[in-house]
Amino acid sequence: MKFRTQILILFSLAFLGCSTSNGIPYEPAHIPPPKSSTDQTSPPPSSGQKKVATQKPYKIDGVRYTPIDSADGFVQTGISSWYGRKFHGRKTSNGVIYNMYAMTAAHKTLPMDTWVSVHNLENNKKIVVRINDRGPFVSGRIIDLSYTGANRIGIVGPGTAKVRVTALGRATSYSQKTKDPIAFKPVDYWKGNFTVQVGAFQVKANAEKYRQDLSKTHQNAHIATFTDDRGTFFRVRIGRFTNLKDAIGFSEKISAQGFGSTFAVAE
Repeated sequence: MKFRTQILILFSLAFLGCSTSNGIPYEPAHIPPPKSSTDQTSPPPSSGQKKVATQKPYKIDGVRYTPIDSADGFVQTGISSWYGRKFHGRKTSNGVIYNMYAMTAAHKTLPMDTWVSVHNLENNKKIVVRINDRGPFVSGRIIDLSYTGANRIGIVGPGTAKVRVTALGRATSYSQKTKDPIAFKPVDYWKGNFTVQVGAFQVKANAEKYRQDLSKTHQNAHIATFTDDRGTFFRVRIGRFTNLKDAIGFSEKISAQGFGSTFAVAE
């Protein structure tokens, strides 16, 4: 990542964490194990505690990001990187102290404290991590893993790998001893109505123009409106599917064709 982007991440937005990576490890691959693997001194916030600031739209290096309100049905394929010692001990976007040895990750738009499964498509290894930071702000990269998370699925050495991120939802209970989640809110990802989100706008006219352009080449181009304390958002989506597998395949196909950040969602 360019130095200017790092400066923006560190200073321009008070609520953002320090997640960034250029695909090259910040430290040697062989790092001594920690005394503790937790990423905080107190349990994660419950589902009833909402950190409004982390849900507000924000801009990094001229690019605007709009966090989504729900992770239900979220699946995304792209490049994963990792970040470690350079940010170890600093505050993350949700206010806890970043621990490079904990099982956490940074994502640009997923709600904070969402647990996700990360599947390394290059070696078939999988992990479960919690989103507690924003990033990575490098084009084409979808998630920044902690050192330990990246190490467990073989990303520390090469620096990056192609992965599939699947949201598991919010944890409903945690182990008092380890702080690890022991239960999640159940979500049926494989049956139902699914579509693919390709953009989000706060100006309805812009969303409508984009929808009209897409309708010339794609079926079911539509707008889903959502309003919360941040305001009203007009989400542009295309395609209609009865199972998540087909939605994922379509999302990956159009992403490779130049659509940029796309993801499957349940409707």
